[in-house]
Amino acid sequence: MKKVFEKLEIRMLSALASPVARVHKRLNLWFRDTAGGDARPVVFDIDDTIPELRAIDRAFPDIRSEFLNAAETVAVMPTYHELDPLQRSISATTPYDWRMFYLYAMGSVAKDNAGLCPKTIEALKRVPNLFQASFSVLDPGKSVPAHEGPYYGYLRYHLGVEVPTDDPPCIRIHDTFHTWREGGSVLFDDSWDHEVINKCSGRRVVLIVDVLRPMPTPQHLANRVFALVTRSFYGRRILQRLEKTAAAAV
Repeated sequence: MKKVFEKLEIRMLSALASPVARVHKRLNLWFRDTAGGDARPVVFDIDDTIPELRAIDRAFPDIRSEFLNAAETVAVMPTYHELDPLQRSISATTPYDWRMFYLYAMGSVAKDNAGLCPKTIEALKRVPNLFQASFSVLDPGKSVPAHEGPYYGYLRYHLGVEVPTDDPPCIRIHDTFHTWREGGSVLFDDSWDHEVINKCSGRRVVLIVDVLRPMPTPQHLANRVFALVTRSFYGRRILQRLEKTAAAAV
């Protein structure tokens, strides 16, 4: 029955979002061409591209400590597809779970979660054009099938927070492989085909930070406007589901 309601919700969102979807498609083509099309980079040098992300690198000990404390405090950490039904195809593919601990959803703040991670939030506030931020938690053995990010308007940063050293999991982005390590970071283009290969016996936690892609002024302004639109009609729905799940667990 839950899946039926999720499918109904997706259909309703698609119908309501058709004008936004048309704008999204046009912006995607524009941003893709701006980024270099099929020749666009896969992985980026953080210092050359968004050096402010190094503030998150430096805050790693506090970020790790806050997540571990929050994980003990929060009664329920929902799966990705519970918060965002559109992600069911990549989140619910195995009996193992992929859980998300949101801090920002398309610019909207997850207040209760953010309150548990003040130093993490302080580091995130140093990053301009922040779009999303969340702790991504994979159960032991949980892999993520190949998929492409839906939007060319952002770049994705990963900070390894908790990574098993025995057969550590890795991510393939197009033709590049990155193995996570605690305190290590990577910045990449999420719009490329990518997948997670995870055979380890321990939990893997990564802090995901999405930042608006650096682009010329016209594209950047259009990107910021579209980010505001998605915040009001998509990001807030994710946080509403988060609040509902938390309330049900009390």
